Parts: sequence; structure tokens; C-alpha cells
Amino acid sequence: MKAYVFDASALFAFLQRKPGAPKVSDILKEAVRGHTQVLMSAVNYGEVYGRILRDHGAERALTSMLAVQPLPIEILDATPQRVFQAADIKAKYKLYYVDSFAAALALEQKATLVTSDSDFRKLGHSLAVLWLKV
Repeated sequence: MKAYVFDASALFAFLQRKPGAPKVSDILKEAVRGHTQVLMSAVNYGEVYGRILRDHGAERALTSMLAVQPLPIEILDATPQRVFQAADIKAKYKLYYVDSFAAALALEQKATLVTSDSDFRKLGHSLAVLWLKV
């Protein structure tokens, strides 16, 4: 089964109906059908909540996250192994630490990273990336 890892920008694209939203929506529809698996690090999930909280307040942040809960996205914890892998990626590729969690999860799960964040270009061809339009 094909697996995808969403970084925060993928979920933002979907929530804010940005140009990448149709691709994200298609992946989620495939997950509902059981044809794909969608994963997200709890750290990146928290990043989405934090940004909505900062930009729009607590009520909107909570409402947005409640709307996301029924989606077929499996939120995976930041285990000690993932924390170390993320730190290794941060050091090697000079990514933001929070972005390193998405990359670490994608590598661990042999999944395609879904993002619009150009910082992931620093990883070269070390993992598969589905680029969203911004």
C-alpha cells in the first residue's frame, strides 16, 4: 500500500483551500477507500494547531483541529527513535527541527512526503516528495 506523510504545509493547503488542496484531497479520498495510508508526525500536527492559534485564536484553532480529526490521517508520536532521527536530519540537512520530524517519518515509513515547503529540497533525492503548489 502506498504511504504518504503530510508535513504541516500539506494540512494547511487542505484547510485553507490553497492551490495544493486538490492533491491533498485526492490522497485523503484514496485513504478513505483503503488504497493509501496517510501519516503525520504529532509534532507537525501540533505545528498546525499552533499556527492557527497564533493567527486566529484558540476558538478557531480548536474548531479547525476538531474538523481534521475524522480525516484518515494517522498521527504518530515523537518516539525517542524518531526524535534522534529528526535531530540527525536537522544536523545533516540544516532543516528546521519541526520539519525534520516529517522527513524522519517519511524515511522510516518509506513513504512519500507531501509538502509545499521548499526547505525540503535540501534533502535532494534522499526521499520521495510530492510537491504541492503554493
